Amino acid sequence: MNHLISDRINNFPVSATLAMAAKARALNEQGKNIISLSLGEPDFNTPDFIKDAAKQAIDDNYSSYSPVNGYLDLRQAICHKFKRDNNLTYTADQIVVSTGAKQSLSNIVMALVNPGDEVLLPAPYWVSYDAMVNMAEGISIEIPSTVETDFKITPAQLEAAITPKTKLVFFNSPNNPSGTVYSKAEYRALADVLAKHPNIFIISDEIYEHIIYKGTAFSFAAFEDMYHRTITVNGLSKAFAMTGWRLGYIGAPKFIAQACEKMQGQITSGTNSITQRAAIVALEAPVSSINYMVEEFKRRRDLVYQLLSEINGFKLNKPDGAFYFFPDVSYFFGKTIKGQLINNASAFSMLLLGEIYVATVSGESFGAPNCLRVSYATSEAKLREAISRMKTLLNGI
Repeated sequence: MNHLISDRINNFPVSATLAMAAKARALNEQGKNIISLSLGEPDFNTPDFIKDAAKQAIDDNYSSYSPVNGYLDLRQAICHKFKRDNNLTYTADQIVVSTGAKQSLSNIVMALVNPGDEVLLPAPYWVSYDAMVNMAEGISIEIPSTVETDFKITPAQLEAAITPKTKLVFFNSPNNPSGTVYSKAEYRALADVLAKHPNIFIISDEIYEHIIYKGTAFSFAAFEDMYHRTITVNGLSKAFAMTGWRLGYIGAPKFIAQACEKMQGQITSGTNSITQRAAIVALEAPVSSINYMVEEFKRRRDLVYQLLSEINGFKLNKPDGAFYFFPDVSYFFGKTIKGQLINNASAFSMLLLGEIYVATVSGESFGAPNCLRVSYATSEAKLREAISRMKTLLNGI
């Protein structure tokens, strides 16, 4: 019956991460001992002080429609957070609160991209960026990188990708799927290129900003000459272990914030009222309140780096942020393993799921077809067991 569905949806890709999670759940329901390293979801509980704020909001009867762009005191708390953590000055009318950072990003793309506009995606990139551009009838232009360059693009690559049709560029640091973190100097070199092209806007996706193991993340909008062209995107899902609470937000030039609010007003209206009240408490808390999660992720990062390095054929970088590894697995392409010819990363990922019940995500949907995303947002015991299964299957091939 697909012919009855719009071309827009028929041509729209399914999220690779969610698709793999669904396959893993189906096998798990069949009694298979699945270890999922596929989803980007912290395995911690939401901190109690945030949950207490949500309970209080229920008792205080925050049960009515919320403003489309978010409660004023929440937007003021976001402004304070931006100043405290990122040295960014926004006013409340430059903030739009949405139902997750994914909606924030989608709002921006729909507000800025016309059919035929080109959007630059430094690869690897989060899977939904390309889908959002597709929905807006824009054209995604990938800028490739490799594990040898720590998955970073160069200013020369950025310059070469720009055309008169370029409207927007995505930056994401710390990066999903690679964990790569751009330094201030590296970002400045890219900003110098964009300074020559004043009609290009920048999305800076900073959802993993607090999950960083060396120094601090730098906000692209903190460059004075980039501030009026940059939309900063963040949320609560990763740092505060609030994936199911669904709250993201942007800081943007006022006219872009107004356009995003207009878009959101016709699609979802205001974000969940209880989540918003809890978000105020989360954002006003010192960053040190979540250090215990970051320290545990760093410990796992070091452990997984050691274990994955013992698998012959995996090429790795050591990521400085987020909670992913993104090994290059092209060594295995063209080889037959357990009777299966491995032609690409998707086939390799399905081999791991089907033979050893370990769920990962192919790099193809991230713009890096030689790679595999491995999430370490799970327990040490599961990480050790999953990578042990990989070694047993792959070493000696």
